[in-house]
Amino acid sequence: MTIVSDKPDVSEEAPKGDPSPSKASAAVKTRPGALAESGSPLVRPDAAAHLSDEQVAELGRELDAIKDDILAKRGASDAAYIRRVIKVQRGLEITGRATLLVSKHKAAWVAGTAMLSFAKILENMELGHNILHGQWDWMRDPDIHSTTWDWDFVTPTRSWQHTHNDLHHRWTNVVGKDNDIGYNLLRMDPSQEWKPFNLGNPLYNAILAPVFEWGIALYDLELPDYKEGKKSKEAMTRDLKALGLKALKQFTKDYAATPAVAMLTGSGKQALYGTLTANAVRNVWAHAIIFCGHFPDGTDTFTEEMVEGETRGDWYVRQMIGSANISGSKFMHLMSGNLSHQIEHHLFPDLPSNRYAEVAPKVQEICKRYGLPYTTGPLLKQVGSTWAKVFKLALPPKKA
Repeated sequence: MTIVSDKPDVSEEAPKGDPSPSKASAAVKTRPGALAESGSPLVRPDAAAHLSDEQVAELGRELDAIKDDILAKRGASDAAYIRRVIKVQRGLEITGRATLLVSKHKAAWVAGTAMLSFAKILENMELGHNILHGQWDWMRDPDIHSTTWDWDFVTPTRSWQHTHNDLHHRWTNVVGKDNDIGYNLLRMDPSQEWKPFNLGNPLYNAILAPVFEWGIALYDLELPDYKEGKKSKEAMTRDLKALGLKALKQFTKDYAATPAVAMLTGSGKQALYGTLTANAVRNVWAHAIIFCGHFPDGTDTFTEEMVEGETRGDWYVRQMIGSANISGSKFMHLMSGNLSHQIEHHLFPDLPSNRYAEVAPKVQEICKRYGLPYTTGPLLKQVGSTWAKVFKLALPPKKA
């Protein structure tokens, strides 16, 4: 499967399935497959309403230049980085599983579970997510490529690449288009109709966190689209089969093979608890990081009107004001898969993740100069803000 759809920064190519220019911008000259370089959407978001068409176009050119600079510098040091992370991750996983084989000893259980937890987080966040975005395809290494990488996550890669790369990155925070706004489960924007079901928002989110990979797997099936006739029976059958095979693989590896071998030392039950715990830890962490990407205070959502006639510059603006960063240490950035630089990731989803820290100050300066918000904060603040929204939107809106 060739994945080019997560490249809506369109200095190279537009997202897979990117719409042709709308009537509002039909007269604007565009490159094939690209958003218009100039023009104006029907409506600009409030946070960007003060910008003229010319300013937005210039902002787009500045961000294009930042990307071009990184592309020109990308090379051996980046390749060495990702191979080093892979080596560390695999070492942690092998050592963690091996330690769980003798985990009837409490210290071994704690050590093995911790190492396996770290390994799973690294694999999903810094490796799987970013490799499946095509960030490392330029290396032409068949083992580190968006078309061949099979991550340690229950949802099949192709299904995730469709809902995440093709849809979420294209329609970021557009209510009615980006189903990541609540994942078809939670009410996460005031414009979403309130229903009594939404009273359970906090409970649903608390249950979702430790089983997040399963929530994403179900979400990636696009059940609402199937029920509405937007997804064919053939496509659903294909996706269900892929999910079944992937789930079997994950179950065999984590809940059958490792505990079975551990039974030889009388540690079968402890090894099972260890793999269960490691998956739960990874899920809770991934849930926290991902929810902090678009839901904290300061992030905007958008109407479909706001993307009608959207230019390249306007697309950039939407990514910046619809995303939020997490401040922290280098270790924090690594363990988050550099999604702590969510703004930069959404601007440049196919740039190597290790370059986001370099890009961030330049993006922040552009936001300041153009009078646009640059939302960032420590992890606990962003998590708290997100959970506050979960609770607030569980309640019906106040009557005017």
